[in-house]
Amino acid sequence: MTCLIYLSPLPWSSFAQRPHKFVEWFHARTGGQVLWIDPYPTRLPTLDDFRRIKAAMGVVPSPVSMPVPEWLTVLQPRALPIEPLPGSVLINRLLWTQIRREIDGFSQRSGCLLVIGKPSKMAVDILRSHPQLPSLFDAMDDFPAFYRGFSKWAMGPVEHEVAQLSKQITVSSTLLANRFSECGARVRMALNACAIEVLPSIDAPHVRSAPHVLGYVGTIAQWFDWEMVTALALANPQMHVRLIGPVFGAIPSGLPGNIEQLPACSHQQAIDQMRQFSVGLIPFKRTLLTDSVDPIKYYEYRALGLPVLSTPFGEMAMREGATGVFLADGQANLARVVVSALAHQDDAAQIAQFRSENSWSARFDSANIL
Repeated sequence: MTCLIYLSPLPWSSFAQRPHKFVEWFHARTGGQVLWIDPYPTRLPTLDDFRRIKAAMGVVPSPVSMPVPEWLTVLQPRALPIEPLPGSVLINRLLWTQIRREIDGFSQRSGCLLVIGKPSKMAVDILRSHPQLPSLFDAMDDFPAFYRGFSKWAMGPVEHEVAQLSKQITVSSTLLANRFSECGARVRMALNACAIEVLPSIDAPHVRSAPHVLGYVGTIAQWFDWEMVTALALANPQMHVRLIGPVFGAIPSGLPGNIEQLPACSHQQAIDQMRQFSVGLIPFKRTLLTDSVDPIKYYEYRALGLPVLSTPFGEMAMREGATGVFLADGQANLARVVVSALAHQDDAAQIAQFRSENSWSARFDSANIL
């Protein structure tokens, strides 16, 4: 492969996640150029969208500054937020004229790979227009589960069509593997991983706080299990429960006093905070959305030598009995689970092995994508 066209589920300017790591891996392996297509609205607007706009009025945004390397070109498609409606592609295709020209020109290069990171009618359009290209659908989420109503109903067939048109499919969780099992040998597992290169040396001294800190770093939204976290804090009153990240939705009133909330921070600051944790938390509810999730924070916690206390959702439910993983199903015996987690210790060799096996490079290499 000598070049890559990547239709991303998130903008290049966002925090580095699986899509960013995929294109970095591709360039490192091939030296090829990458054409990155930012996402556009693939659902109808909701009342929450207008509430967010109103809440943001008068606030100066602070976008993430992701440098664009010389080997990557970022395109931002224009589109009306009407995609689920019949005939919408005919209207939006008029707005995609320039991007389609760029893609057509890029696809003329020899050895070009087309990767779909998010199902959309643009993705279907490009797959149909370029059947000669090697193509891959990287199914990293249950995309219809993000939507509601008509938008959710309409996303299902689009996702199915992308899967049928793509020559390869990689999936990031067991549930997604089962979901696309009808595609047979085209499906390959490529779980999530973590950016090993930004972690401190294994020999760097830990800075664990006293008293113990049960910590979580990440977005706090509708999937966050506040009931479990509250019960955890009440069961361990002598410890701090530290939650770090942006909050979307209401915060319960009357939280225990040992729950600390800190705002979102940079990735490096997040790593510094995690190194102060005694146990890494992943307290997610079991929902249709989380059933297909393999949380990256699991890999970050374990690559730092942290024991993980998680609810049994998604891919975490498959890790019962795995080294350093402690599952809390319900609110009973939370104090005992914490004691077991605190007793776990990894040596340097174990951490090094985990990092080696769970880097993004190792993950994509093992999927035989190229």
